[in-house]
Amino acid sequence: MPTVLACITGLFVVSALSLFLARHRAATPVVYGACLAISLTLCAVSLLSIGQTSSEVVLPLGIPWLGAHFRLDPLSCAFLAIINFGAASASLYALGYGRHEAEPARVLPFYPAFLAAMNLVVVAYDAYSFLFSWELMSLASWALVMARHRAAKTAYAGFVYLIMAGFGTFALLFAFGLLAGTHGDYAFAAIREHHLSPGLAGLVLVLAVGGAGSKAGLAPLHVWLPLAHPAAPSHVSALMSGVMTKVAIYAFIRIAFDLMGDPSWWWSLPALLLGGATAAIGVLYALMETDLKRVLAYSTIENVGIIFIAIGLALAFKANGLAGAAALALTAALFHALNHMLFKSALFFGAGTVIVATGEQDMERLGGLIPRMPVSSAAFLAASMAISALPPFNGFASEWLIFQSILVSPQLPQMGLKLLVPAVGVLLALAAALAAACFVRAFGGTYLGRPRTTAAAEAHEADRWSLAAMLICAALCLLAGLFPGIIIDWLQPVPAAFVAGHMPPQADIPWLSIVPVSASRSSYNGLLLFGFVVAAACLAAAMVHRFASRTVRKAPFWDCGYPGLGVVAQYSATSLAQPIRRVFATVAFAAREQVEMPAPGDPRPATLRRFLRDPVWDFMYAPIASAVGAAATLLNHIQFFTIRRFLSFVFTALVVLLVVLALWG
Repeated sequence: MPTVLACITGLFVVSALSLFLARHRAATPVVYGACLAISLTLCAVSLLSIGQTSSEVVLPLGIPWLGAHFRLDPLSCAFLAIINFGAASASLYALGYGRHEAEPARVLPFYPAFLAAMNLVVVAYDAYSFLFSWELMSLASWALVMARHRAAKTAYAGFVYLIMAGFGTFALLFAFGLLAGTHGDYAFAAIREHHLSPGLAGLVLVLAVGGAGSKAGLAPLHVWLPLAHPAAPSHVSALMSGVMTKVAIYAFIRIAFDLMGDPSWWWSLPALLLGGATAAIGVLYALMETDLKRVLAYSTIENVGIIFIAIGLALAFKANGLAGAAALALTAALFHALNHMLFKSALFFGAGTVIVATGEQDMERLGGLIPRMPVSSAAFLAASMAISALPPFNGFASEWLIFQSILVSPQLPQMGLKLLVPAVGVLLALAAALAAACFVRAFGGTYLGRPRTTAAAEAHEADRWSLAAMLICAALCLLAGLFPGIIIDWLQPVPAAFVAGHMPPQADIPWLSIVPVSASRSSYNGLLLFGFVVAAACLAAAMVHRFASRTVRKAPFWDCGYPGLGVVAQYSATSLAQPIRRVFATVAFAAREQVEMPAPGDPRPATLRRFLRDPVWDFMYAPIASAVGAAATLLNHIQFFTIRRFLSFVFTALVVLLVVLALWG
């Protein structure tokens, strides 16, 4: 624990020094290099400490009679590893990407503070330290979102993010207040001893879902993600999407599995319902977008929904005393959180290299980047396959574990859960299938075909630091899919501590297979599958070269018999999504299309316009915004009151308060 606190202090020192050094030319490599070294140290400590005895430190900070409690236990270690590997890869990427930052002084001081705050959240062991770190994390990330503050979209994104962050903090503040009760001791050890009535437990659960869910991007509290992620620098977007959302998931697991005591079966309902809906809605949103970073942001919402499905299953199994099944579901949730950090970091890094090379992030203005950016496109392709849950990559391994958890759900005694869990499984399968379509579209629209603009045609490969970060993340996506048993065994101290169960030791299983429940039920071998894929590909290539012509002939693109149409004749991101848009978005987003055909003889091209509406914004946030605007307009008249009207207003308010007090008494 002292090493962890020393590293976090080091990040704060780097943040303070960068305030003075930010305008110096060497500041960018110094700050990101220091963050890389400290993050790697924290990652190594967490990897080695997860199976050891928990250690606690109390510092004389904060409230005098409470102090600041910090503790390193298996759950903290698992999330410290996720945070700091993501931070290390982002820092490595930023060594090259950061040189393109127009105003480094608006990024460098807040970047180390953001990393330090995220680490503090997962080691905080009292409500005061937790909420202080949580708010510091929110403010530092808000400052990073506002790095390019002159753009109107950035200001709006920062405004919405600040409101949602404030809502989440207030929800968690009230949740901890209810958890602590009236004795006033906010240390987690004391909170754990306070037993809640069923009514209060339900209220705390709703507040925890609201507080953690707003930061994680759980629908319908997700509105800030597609605004904030495109506005922030790409390495910050990778951290916010791949790491900060996991800190919110940590907060929900800490409250629901640790601080609230023994769960009831109905505690799983919010996580299952909102998780299933979030997974399906997130991927549908992603399929409708053409902005590459907004596609990735909506994909994060989908993956947060997948993780919450697994957490809901773990709660249901734990409440019914099914420790082995609960361990399987909780392990699947943590494994998918780790995997999402890896492939989403690689994808945001890839989006950053595209923006640096072309200045564009709209897929309709890209295309044809493979020959110009071969290494980064290969890493982006590997990460796209991983997030689409294609074997043998890591996304398949963790989602397969979640499906195995769903398959053991008939053991649950509650009829409601027996009906609900398969329905959620259908949503999960739908989300997985649509995610594959989404990333075929993202990769095809960005890298395949012919360049749609001059900027895309003149693109160049990224720098070596950015390529190294992308390749490391992509390689780990493959390795985690080939050898998932190593990660599953490493995570086992967490379910052992929080659901009193564990999966079968995977290291004892021959041939590097993984067995979630028993060998007679199901097993998976990523290495064998990878060998089959490689052998099949080599055999197909050999057959083609053996029986087909060896001559390579280059010919013009097929133009459907209409030569001279140029790049507009090829498939675009919008046209690739048209079939799915017509099936799903007509109902989900009130989508409609408008075709404008020129009159005969008019040489102008026909145009297709599409219109989408966000039902969450229309029915949930727009009425609130309208009500606040109307109230502000009404209250604005008060400043024009005369003194006589002010006195009458105060007198009337006083009379009303006295009447209320009289009736109350």
